[in-house]
Amino acid sequence: MPVELRPNKACPVVLRGADRSEVLVFRHPLAGIQLVKGGIEPGEAPGAAALRELREEAGISTAQVERDLGLWDSGHTGQVWSLHLCRVTAVLPERWTFQTADDGGQRFEFFWHPLQREASSAWHPLFQAALSILRQRL
Repeated sequence: MPVELRPNKACPVVLRGADRSEVLVFRHPLAGIQLVKGGIEPGEAPGAAALRELREEAGISTAQVERDLGLWDSGHTGQVWSLHLCRVTAVLPERWTFQTADDGGQRFEFFWHPLQREASSAWHPLFQAALSILRQRL
C-alpha cells in the first residue's frame, strides 16, 4: 500500500498580469530568491497556513485560496509542500520590502518573476525545483 503524503509546509502561489504570467518571489537576505513558504502548525489546514504565511512573510492580508495545486515531496529534509494558488484582492506594487517578525526579523525584497523564465543561479536550489513544479501544474 502506498504511503500517504502529509504536508508539513504551505506555499501560497500569487500570480499577476492579465495572463497571470508572473509569480511573486522574494530575495532572502541569506538564502537567495525564494517563493513564500512556511510550516503548517498543528491542527492548521494547509490552505489557512498558506494565507498566514503570506501575511507573515509578505505583509499580504487580502488573499484567498483560489485553487489547491496539490502536494510536492521536495526531497529536502522531509519537506512535503502543499501548494495553493492564491488570489490577492489588493493591487500589489512592482517591488516592495517587508520586515518579518519571526526568526529575529528578516527584510525580504519582493518582486515578480516571469513564470516561464528559468530560475537563475541567484535562486535557492530548492526553489528552482519548486518553480519547475509550478510550471507543470499551472
